[in-house]
Amino acid sequence: MNIKMQCCGIILLGVVFYFYRNQNKLNLNTEKAFLQIFSAITAGLIFDVASMVVLRYNDYLPVHLVNLICKLYVVTLVIVAYSGLIYVCSDIFTDREFYKKRVIIYSIMAVIGIILVLSLPIYKNLEDMSNEFTYGPSVVTTYVFCMTYFGIIVYLLFRYKAQMNLERRTAVMFWIVLWLLCAIIQFLYNRLLLVGYAGAISVLVIYLRLENPENNVDRRTGFFTIGALVQYLEQVFGNDDDSSIIDILISTPFVPNDRKKDMLINQEIIDFLASISHTMVFKGDSGRFILTMRPKDYERVEKLIDDRFEDGWGPAKDFITTPNIVVMPSIRVCEQANDILPCIRYTRNNSIDLAETSKVELNKSLAAQMYKEQLTEQMIADAIAEDRIVVYYQPIYSTEEKKFVSAEALVRIFDAEGKLIPPGVFIGIAEQNGMILKIGEMVFKKVCQFIAEKLPEQYGLEYIEVNLSTVQGSYEFLAESFIEIMDWYNVDPSMINLEITESGSVSAKKVLLDNMNKLIDYGVGFSLDDFGTGQSNLNYVVDMPVELVKFDRDMIVSYFENGKAKYVMDAAMHMIHGLRLKIVSEGIETKEMLDTMEKLGINYIQGYYFSKPIPEDEFLKFIKEKNK
Repeated sequence: MNIKMQCCGIILLGVVFYFYRNQNKLNLNTEKAFLQIFSAITAGLIFDVASMVVLRYNDYLPVHLVNLICKLYVVTLVIVAYSGLIYVCSDIFTDREFYKKRVIIYSIMAVIGIILVLSLPIYKNLEDMSNEFTYGPSVVTTYVFCMTYFGIIVYLLFRYKAQMNLERRTAVMFWIVLWLLCAIIQFLYNRLLLVGYAGAISVLVIYLRLENPENNVDRRTGFFTIGALVQYLEQVFGNDDDSSIIDILISTPFVPNDRKKDMLINQEIIDFLASISHTMVFKGDSGRFILTMRPKDYERVEKLIDDRFEDGWGPAKDFITTPNIVVMPSIRVCEQANDILPCIRYTRNNSIDLAETSKVELNKSLAAQMYKEQLTEQMIADAIAEDRIVVYYQPIYSTEEKKFVSAEALVRIFDAEGKLIPPGVFIGIAEQNGMILKIGEMVFKKVCQFIAEKLPEQYGLEYIEVNLSTVQGSYEFLAESFIEIMDWYNVDPSMINLEITESGSVSAKKVLLDNMNKLIDYGVGFSLDDFGTGQSNLNYVVDMPVELVKFDRDMIVSYFENGKAKYVMDAAMHMIHGLRLKIVSEGIETKEMLDTMEKLGINYIQGYYFSKPIPEDEFLKFIKEKNK
C-alpha cells in the first residue's frame, strides 16, 4: 500500500489552509470557488487513502462499505473537475444571473455524474497486494465526466481569454495539464498514484499566484490594496448589489519636519479607520484611504469620520488636518464597476464644491458630466482619426485701408453624422487631455495648405491669424514643428500671425517665449488674444513680443453698456498705441459699434457685423467680392 504521496498532499494542503484561514479576505466569488476546489481535492486525497486502506483489508470489512468508500473516492474526482469549472466561471462571468445559470447547468451535470458513479458497479483488483486499485463502469464514468468538465474548462479559457485574469488562466491551465499528465502516468503505471498529489500541487500554485489574501493587502497598513478594491467593486456590480464609498485624501506628510510625530499620527489615523465597524478599508497612494460599506451604514460612518477629524490627532489632539473627501452614497450612479474610480478622480479634479468645502458628494449629475466628457473625448479622437477637423475663417477689416486685410482661422469639428460641434464643447476637454496639440497641428497644416493653394494675398489679405492654446505654447518643440510645416508648404512666414493668451505658470511662459522668439526670427508675427477678459493683462502686453492686441468681445460690450468701462478701455487703448502696437476689436455687431471703434482709432475690426466664421470656399468668395 503506497500512500506516501497522498499523505504528503494532505500535509501540504493543511499548511496552505492554516495560512489561508488566518488572513483577511474580501469574500469574493473566486475566493469561495477556490475554497470549493481546496475542499474537493482535500476530500479526494482523504478518500484516496481510505480506499486503499479498505482495499488492503477487504477480507475483514463488509463489501458494501468497501464499495461505498471506493466510489466516494471517484466521486470526489468528479467534484474536483466540477469545482475547477465553477472556479473558472467565477472569474469570467461577472453578471450574477448569467453566472447562476451556468452553475445550475454544470451542477445538474455533476449530480447526474455522481448518481451514475454511485449506481454503476465498481470492481477491485486485489491480485497484487502491493498495488490495489479499482476499475469498471463506475470508474470509466468518472473519467468521462472529468474529461467533459476539463474540456469545457479549456473551451472557456480560450473562448473568454480576454475576460479572464491572465494569472488565473495560466494557473488553471497548469493544473489541467499537470492533472492529465499524472492521470496518464498513473493509468500506465498503477503503482504511481499521482493524481491526488497533482491536485494538491495545483492548489498550492493557485494559492501562491492568485488566492493568497496577502496579495490583496498593503503590508504597511494591513488594509486592502486598490487592486483588491477593483475586484470587490466588480463583484458588487455583478451581483446587482450596492455599496457606499468614502474616499479620503490627506495631505502628506501629516506633520512636516517632524518624522516621529508624523509616523505616530499616521498610525493613529490608520488605527481609527481600522476600528470602524462594518467597513472595508483600502489603501491608495500616499495619504489616500477608501472605505466601502453597506448603504445603510453610510451616514453613520460619514459622521464618525467627520467628528474624529474635527477632534484632532496626537496625544494632546493639537494636530488638525482637513482631509479632501469624496463621498459616494451609492456606486450605482456609475454605469459599470470600472467607472467608479475614474469617476471619483474626475470629481476630485473638477468639483468646485470640493475646493470650497473639502467634501463633495459624487452624485448622478457629476457622473453624467464625466460620461459626457468621455463621449466628447471619443468624438474628438474619432474626428482626428477621420480628418473631420475643418477650418472656418472670420474676416478682419482694416479701418485705415478700408478693406479686409486678414482673417482669423477658427477650428471646427463635425461629428460622425455631419453635425457641427461648437468649439465650447470640445476645446476645454481637448486642452485637458492633450489632444489640442494634434488639433492645433492639423489646423496649422490646413491654414498653410490654404495659403499655398489659394494664394489669398492676391485678394488683399496680408496674413492669417491662427490661435495658439496655452498647451501648445508650452510645448517645447512647437516652433520647430511649425517651421517644418511652413517649409513643407513653402509658405511665406509673414502670412502667419499666431494669437497667444496668457500662460498660467512661469515655466510655461518661458517655453512660450522661447517658441515665440524662434518663430519671430523666422518671420512669423504674434498677437495677444482675449485682452480684457482677465486672461491677458497689461504686464503681458509689455512682456510679450507681440504686434497686435485683440480686445475681447466682452470688453467691447462693456464699453457700450458701462460708463466706467469706457475709461478703462480708453486708458488701455492709449497705452497700447503708446507702445506702437495695433489693436483688433472683436465682437463688432452693429454699425454704431463700428463707427465708434473707428473714431477711437481702433486699427482692425472683427465681428458679425461683417461676417461670422465661414468655410474656406465661402470666405474666398466673400473676400473676392468685398476687396474688388
